[in-house]
Amino acid sequence: MKKLLLSLFSLFFIVQLTIAQVPDLTLRDINGKAVNVQKLCTSGKPTIISFFATWCKPCLRELNAIADIYDDWQDAIGVQLIAVSIDRAQDVEKVKPLVYGNNWDYVVLLDAANDLMRQMQVQTVPHLFVIDGNGKIIEQHNGYTDGEESNLYKTLLKIK
Repeated sequence: MKKLLLSLFSLFFIVQLTIAQVPDLTLRDINGKAVNVQKLCTSGKPTIISFFATWCKPCLRELNAIADIYDDWQDAIGVQLIAVSIDRAQDVEKVKPLVYGNNWDYVVLLDAANDLMRQMQVQTVPHLFVIDGNGKIIEQHNGYTDGEESNLYKTLLKIK
């Protein structure tokens, strides 16, 4: 029994280590350009990674709420937001019009094969990560409740 518990603890510890850092993975942006996610997250400035889907209403509410205050956050903190679409390949053509229609000034990446989603152990959307300027995951949460961006801003201020 003791060995089983030790093995489970070791497995848990390994799983936690695997998501402590942003993976070194390249995705395409909405214009087809290859973008390395890890390089974006090690630019020295705080980063938000938000996994979303075009069909996910809470995702859209969260990204629109952040869009309303994103310029202020960039001025105050220098934060960048990377929105990662998990829409399937046949639905990817819906992402670009959504981004432009909502005037999102974010880096928007396409993860149709769910590679980044799997590596970051995302199960449901919306799922948001706060990353320090060195690619280390500081905080994460899934789901969205109106007004959560004030707590997100407080977290960003701590790692500024």
